[in-house]
Amino acid sequence: MPDSKLSSTSSTLVVSSLPDHLREAYQAQQALLNAQPALTQRFLEAQARKLAEALAQPERTSQVRFTLPDKVVVDAATAESQPVPPEFREQLAGGLMDRLTRADLSVALRQRLTELDQSPNRALAISASLLRHVTALHLVRGMLPSGRSVTYVAAPGEEIPTLPVGDDLEPSSAITATTDAIAEEATEGVDGGRGELLVPYVPAARRFYLPQWVAFDNQNHLLVNSVNEAEAHVASMQRFLALLHASIALAPYLVADEVYQQKRYGMLGQLVNQGRALARYQTVEIINEIKRRAASQDLNRGLSLSLPYFDDQTLELKQHQIEIIPVGRIMFVPAFVVRAVREEQAKVAQDTRLSASTRKHLLLELELLEAAFEQ
Repeated sequence: MPDSKLSSTSSTLVVSSLPDHLREAYQAQQALLNAQPALTQRFLEAQARKLAEALAQPERTSQVRFTLPDKVVVDAATAESQPVPPEFREQLAGGLMDRLTRADLSVALRQRLTELDQSPNRALAISASLLRHVTALHLVRGMLPSGRSVTYVAAPGEEIPTLPVGDDLEPSSAITATTDAIAEEATEGVDGGRGELLVPYVPAARRFYLPQWVAFDNQNHLLVNSVNEAEAHVASMQRFLALLHASIALAPYLVADEVYQQKRYGMLGQLVNQGRALARYQTVEIINEIKRRAASQDLNRGLSLSLPYFDDQTLELKQHQIEIIPVGRIMFVPAFVVRAVREEQAKVAQDTRLSASTRKHLLLELELLEAAFEQ
């Protein structure tokens, strides 16, 4: 599927507004890579796949071996090439101590590549910088799927665009690709019982970058089979962005890559939107559970709860602790919830540890809890 067209416009604007040194560094690395012979490029790509896979699954290993090419072009303009010293071709990132302490592989790899980058041997330094570049590109382009044509707008008072804008001119789905559809079992009398029927994702999902990871519509209705499945979708989106962050940690100038900006734009808006929807859904479940237990007189020994909310700075679901009724023999009264929530609203409104948009999101959750028990 092609990368998003609407987000492509946004990504072009972002790239053009970056500092010159970042765009120049990216362009220089691209020119140097393109100047390499095809065989050298394929060799670098093979090594990059190995490094990218290790970075994507750091829990499996604390060290990784890689090999530098035997010769590289050191000047894109003149096509001058130089050999890499044979004794430096085989490399290892991480060591015995890193393995014992389970140190972060990404840190060890960046450190080793930086050491090679600073080598006085020009061929060695350039081969290391090329491998860094190709590995970062593979993390973005080779390991992460491309999504749909999307655009988001920010809610009033927020900076992150999270609300998808539907395209009224887009057809529902005349011809559907497998990435745009889900398989449903054919029912009797439909399609002659010939197995699975390919149908498009629901319209609410198709408004996002990757519909296969959309678990809630704009009314907070669950689109998947369970909350566990929704949590798995959020985890998949978090991993997507983690790999993007890993690519930038490896090669900061990659922010000048339009594909990186397209994927970041498309997934960031989707993750924050769906993360907040999951938190709201869980909040409603908490409200229903409190009412159920109150009806059965099961809350007369105290009540505290963990209110879920999505932190758009750390991009993860967190819990806000609230004590409703202290531990003891106190009969539950709905007014206790309202009083406790109002006290928390005052605290959250002044909590500068949270971004303004996260505070707004959490305050809306508290309002939802308050409204459920107001009489």
